[in-house]
Amino acid sequence: MSTPIEKMRNIAIIAHVDHGKTTLVDELLKQSGTFRENEKTAERMMDSNDLEKERGITILAKTTSVEWKDYRINIVDTPGHADFGGEVERILDMVDGAIVLVDAAEGPMPQTKFVVSKALKVGLRPIVAVNKIDKPERRPDEVINEVFDLFANLDATDEQLDFPILYGSAKQGWMSTDYENPTDSMDSLFEMVVNHVPVPKVEEGPFRFLATTISSDPFLGRILTGRIASGSVKPNQAIKILNRDGELVEQCRVSKVLAFRGLERVPVEEGNAGDIVSLAGTTKANVADTFCDPSVSEPMAAQPIDPPTISMTFRVNDSPLAGTEGSKVTSRMIWDRLLKEAEGNVALKVERATDAEAFTVSGRGELQLAVLIETMRREGFELGVSRPQVVMQEGPNGERLEPIEEVVIDVDDEHSGAVVQKLSERKAEMLDMRPSGVGRTRMIFHAPTRGLIGYQGELLSDTRGTAIMNRVFHDYQPHKGKIQGRHTGVLIAMDQGEAVAFALWNLEDRGPMMIHPGDKVYGGMIIGEHNRDNDLEVNVLKGKKLSNVRASGTDDAVRLTPPLQMTLEKSLAYISDDELVEVTPENIRLRKVHLDPHERKRAAKANADA
Repeated sequence: MSTPIEKMRNIAIIAHVDHGKTTLVDELLKQSGTFRENEKTAERMMDSNDLEKERGITILAKTTSVEWKDYRINIVDTPGHADFGGEVERILDMVDGAIVLVDAAEGPMPQTKFVVSKALKVGLRPIVAVNKIDKPERRPDEVINEVFDLFANLDATDEQLDFPILYGSAKQGWMSTDYENPTDSMDSLFEMVVNHVPVPKVEEGPFRFLATTISSDPFLGRILTGRIASGSVKPNQAIKILNRDGELVEQCRVSKVLAFRGLERVPVEEGNAGDIVSLAGTTKANVADTFCDPSVSEPMAAQPIDPPTISMTFRVNDSPLAGTEGSKVTSRMIWDRLLKEAEGNVALKVERATDAEAFTVSGRGELQLAVLIETMRREGFELGVSRPQVVMQEGPNGERLEPIEEVVIDVDDEHSGAVVQKLSERKAEMLDMRPSGVGRTRMIFHAPTRGLIGYQGELLSDTRGTAIMNRVFHDYQPHKGKIQGRHTGVLIAMDQGEAVAFALWNLEDRGPMMIHPGDKVYGGMIIGEHNRDNDLEVNVLKGKKLSNVRASGTDDAVRLTPPLQMTLEKSLAYISDDELVEVTPENIRLRKVHLDPHERKRAAKANADA
């Protein structure tokens, strides 16, 4: 039975990363009776893919639906990271209201600013919920003032500035209009949504629907989710699909209409205007396309997406160990997989590079691209990946413009000097510096994206792991000039074979290693960091010469210093322009682009002359 439109509400939950969005949705699902009393449920149920669970972040926007009293509330849980901001922008077109979740101690953060600006721009009137009120360092009144200032700075209208406020703890399962009087349920939030969020806007006329997110199903094929703007849709109905320019993409029949009921997508007999549904049956349709009745000729307006700021080259793995650890190694397989990713992720752009075996992938940030590489690696792909490069633009007078990010760093007072020094070396400009809690300082910078590549790890070691950095795209500005890269050279293996403990032990005074004894190596592979600024070729296969004379002390066991742990993100940040990260399902190795030493010299000379 379909819900009458006046009993329907569509909302998005938007917030900075780690302010409790997914936990809040879990609680709303539990308290609305979506689960039986004795049903076992996972923590952060909406974070369904493995990488989301491991990293504790939301990567993909997801929709769920709860029933409260006789109302049906469709809820979209959105990502908090700027790298996945492409998801947020489209989702806000699908809803009529938003809950802005803010941490009671941290207050609004860069990502809050990013998502709130998008919500205000599309005309939503947000509800502000101050979460984590159970924290001892909470400061709810100041946080509300900061939120008001943020709304005002983002040119909110008078109606948007008159936002309703709730306080509570998603973890403890309550929300209330007064933080001094906690309740024992989320009813205040449900009531606020029902009373404050408008009934879905519906237009007159035949069936029209704007596709907002895409997913694939092994049985149903492509599934596109969005909100029905007008008319209704039933299974087996003939429809046509128009792209944003009004050109015909395809004509087809809807094979299934799926609506959200709790965490499940269930087939329904009819989808009506105002409801958020998923449609199956298309073969070419994509995000931002308009699904409509054959009589419609004009597409619906789709939100423009912010341009990518970072690009990487993905290439076929051509190392001597290629094909020994992964099952998907050809350029065609890599290209098909990248095209499939770009279909569902509008913030990603995929192009063929000048080299036939390489592809350029552009996205919003290192994290977004690292997540893609990690996903492909787990699917059995082998590839070589270049250092991230920023995507430059040309200004009106022909000058080079580069992306600038707003960076907010919270750090213990004693480490603030080191942070300021490092960021000024990276051409960052300080905008503000103020206390943020006992013994901590908050600093705000505008920094070029180029200078921030690889800075996260350095920041954590400079501040003994106490700093928290948040960054969000600000705008394009004239090129800031040269930024000093890595200060050290690398140790490069000469030959192919297995690394020997004795050889590694002898090389320890040259710099820290990145491999273990017994690891496979090949000529041109990076096995450690040189403690000087030049690269050095070394032999890691040389064992100890054995003689028949045994002398005291000569047969002592070799004790090695543990090697550097090079994770995927760390490796991408570490490499120089003439190096690659070799990614396979089993290993992450660093290597030179040119494995032959003579070719390396020729390429270095050509670059110096250029």
